[in-house]
Amino acid sequence: MLIESCAVPPFEKNGYVVACPVTGEAIVIDPGAEVDQLIAIVRRTGVSVRYIMLTHSHLDHIAGCNEAKAEWDVPLVLHKDDLFLYERAVQQGVAFGFRMRPQPPIDAWFDQQPEWTFGQCRLTAHHTPGHSPGQVCLQVGVGDGPADRLFVGDTLFAGSIGRTDLPGGDHATLLRSIREVLLPLGDDAIVYPGHGPTTTIGQERRTNPFLI
Repeated sequence: MLIESCAVPPFEKNGYVVACPVTGEAIVIDPGAEVDQLIAIVRRTGVSVRYIMLTHSHLDHIAGCNEAKAEWDVPLVLHKDDLFLYERAVQQGVAFGFRMRPQPPIDAWFDQQPEWTFGQCRLTAHHTPGHSPGQVCLQVGVGDGPADRLFVGDTLFAGSIGRTDLPGGDHATLLRSIREVLLPLGDDAIVYPGHGPTTTIGQERRTNPFLI
């Protein structure tokens, strides 16, 4: 599986390009301020984007949706519980001192269709609220192999967890999502968070101070 990521100031938020190694069909996850770099990755690798997928809709994870949609006229997918945040992108920008434009319409919903494919990759969206009401974890595998790549947005980080002081956040709900949804996906699963380095479920189970 081809996985490339990039992050830029001020949020240093990870955006991802994930592609099937056989067909080159791909998804783009959470295009933010680094959207130009994501576009450059897609052009350099020659993959074909099938979907733009959002783990949640805080401004740093959606700031590049207009550019991404203009570059790839493909479905934009979100969980409906985060629509209220997505529709308030301009107000989110004001709160953080950034100028945000209204976002393009959402085309499909993870809560209505949790199972997706691109090329020979299969993807399952798991609802993991707590950081935001519509936060999802995107679990990806290739063919009959293990679905062991987890794109978790801001639910879980290396050594930490997502903040819960933003609208719709709830600490107890976040911990329950991690313990009941993410940890059962297996210690070998690789975690690709919305900020910071990759980790594994096993590493966080053993060492994350919020979980031990």
